[in-house]
Amino acid sequence: MDSAALKRTLARMPYAQSLGVKPTEIDGVFTLLMPYIESNIGNFSLPALHGGAISGFMEIAAISQLILSTDHASLPKPIGINVDYLRKGDLKPTFARAKIFKQGSRIANVHVRAWQEDYDDPIATMHGNYLLPKAE
Repeated sequence: MDSAALKRTLARMPYAQSLGVKPTEIDGVFTLLMPYIESNIGNFSLPALHGGAISGFMEIAAISQLILSTDHASLPKPIGINVDYLRKGDLKPTFARAKIFKQGSRIANVHVRAWQEDYDDPIATMHGNYLLPKAE
């Protein structure tokens, strides 16, 4: 799937639209950007991004990476996801990059890292297993 098709797919995901997710490249590597949007704040007294916004963003990154690596028209479905919150998400743009660790004919294991200023200083990580659509 090309990047234009991925943009159309993201446009069909209501939560991706709500979060403001945009595909980009950093150092030639596919990356998603979640810009700072006030509706993504979870705690105004800290202030910090909402954990659900961060985890949803990482799930969208995993699904996007799987879409780019397969020829399926349907979206992969999450089987199980584990999110590790490592530090608070500041009120600034957030990036996520997914890596497919193992992909079979029906199941894929994906790891995602979310960061803000430094890739090596993540705010959260995610490990997920996804059911891939049947080949058409």
